[in-house]
Amino acid sequence: MSSGQLWKYCTSDQVKEVLLSLHLLDGVPIKEEKRLACLYAVSNHTEKHYHSAAIPKKNGQVRRLFVPDPLLMRIQKNILRHVLAEEAVSEYATAYRAGSAVIENVRPHVGKKKILKLDIQRFFDHITFPLVYQYAFPAVQFPPAIRRLLTELCCYKDYLPQGAPTSPAISNLVMKPFDEFIGAWCAKRKITYTRYCDDLTFSGEFDEKEVKCKVRSYLEAMGFDLNRKKTRLARQCSRQTVTGIVVNEKPQVNREYRRQLRAELYYCRKYGVKSHLERIYGQKRQIEDEDCKTYLRQQLGKVNYVLQVNPADPYFFQEVARLKKELKE
Repeated sequence: MSSGQLWKYCTSDQVKEVLLSLHLLDGVPIKEEKRLACLYAVSNHTEKHYHSAAIPKKNGQVRRLFVPDPLLMRIQKNILRHVLAEEAVSEYATAYRAGSAVIENVRPHVGKKKILKLDIQRFFDHITFPLVYQYAFPAVQFPPAIRRLLTELCCYKDYLPQGAPTSPAISNLVMKPFDEFIGAWCAKRKITYTRYCDDLTFSGEFDEKEVKCKVRSYLEAMGFDLNRKKTRLARQCSRQTVTGIVVNEKPQVNREYRRQLRAELYYCRKYGVKSHLERIYGQKRQIEDEDCKTYLRQQLGKVNYVLQVNPADPYFFQEVARLKKELKE
């Protein structure tokens, strides 16, 4: 039986039963008899349940996010937990996976002759309603009415919004056919491929023009475009980085980041955290004890990031114990 016929004889009552079985309103204080009405009311006007937020980018520009309100946020978290969590994604997708870290996107590319990095332009904006409907909520699993409702609950104005908890997982499902095809194509040519969100990385010995042409043609068929400004090719004679980590000989956070972090840790030891922060901010603000704790937690996060990439670094390994001790005091 084809996926289109699977739900052909499903009654409206059965559709409602399936929908309620997904527990999309778990944690929402609403009576059982009003749950379906609530879901349909939200899905019919999802744009009213978002607010915009601006996040500054490293290049000085701003990333615009659309964040759901508490009700839609709860519904989306339930979709993530009860619907999307069990869906398998491609082995080539290294972001937004439980237990995965950025290092998983880095290790396969260590010590390679060439590294080609490509970037998908406005990635989430180009994941449209039809793509979400087709790949995140397939016909073999859900009747059409539920597929449409779930898609509406996860989209904002017919595309996937950055800021929704469901968007990262959905992006991996949408990109799965691309990942599987490009991954197999690369494997036949002994090229290593991984994708970290919108960052595509290829390493080995290959014709970069052939790779770019193959990737571009498949992406354009899906409605995506490559960001030509972010295309990078690095050979072993130059510094090779993957998602910000140097991979020429071994995975390592770049020297500038480590040097700056060492300096910050040194000043904290020499002057004390509060005095160090006062030197940074001057008279602009009053430094409180909680400010010191927050700063220490930030430093611990940075140190753990370095150790995640290179666990054998003795200096930063010692700093973890010291920072944890300070945070307890």
